[in-house]
Amino acid sequence: MNWVAHIFLSEYDIDFQLGNYLADPLKLKVWENANNNLKKGMNTHLKIDLYTDSHEIVLNSKNTLREKGLLKSIVIDMTYDYLLTKNWDKFCNINFEEFTNTFYENAKKRVDSFPKKAQSPINRLIENKILNNYKTLDELRIGFNKFDKRLSKKLLSRDTTSSYFKNVCHNIDYLESDFLDFFPQLCNHIKPIIEEKNISHWKI
Repeated sequence: MNWVAHIFLSEYDIDFQLGNYLADPLKLKVWENANNNLKKGMNTHLKIDLYTDSHEIVLNSKNTLREKGLLKSIVIDMTYDYLLTKNWDKFCNINFEEFTNTFYENAKKRVDSFPKKAQSPINRLIENKILNNYKTLDELRIGFNKFDKRLSKKLLSRDTTSSYFKNVCHNIDYLESDFLDFFPQLCNHIKPIIEEKNISHWKI
């Protein structure tokens, strides 16, 4: 799953949310004196990824796009974020704009207390409003193009995320059906490892 899903699949606590987000850029390495909610957020991120990467529905989504491809997982992660944004009201009790704006405001209040290695990815998330970049298929296409700019020339010669966009559009109804089957299962998998009283924003 990508950023929107990881922030949603957190306790409604900014440190937990930021821990869930920072797990990738910090490679699951928490800093000394990080609080328990940050640690729990990182741990939850790992459990989300392990469950998602091995799930039959997600594998079916990947194979719908292309038989082989180095970047299929990235493409599905980003596409599922688009589909979560599109179907937000099915899963969340808080309006999408309100949810993301609250997250950005709370993140701004916390970022200066974090070490520099954590500040950079958080500031990038806030300044670029990354959570809001998946509201349309055209924005998803732009996201693919931006991701490709971060790839090495060697990898670009073998695969690009933008090369999947036509197949994503062609199969979007099928992918959305997969997502709507899969995401409630993911939520139910995560629920037992977090405090249910702190996920009042979840509808399921």
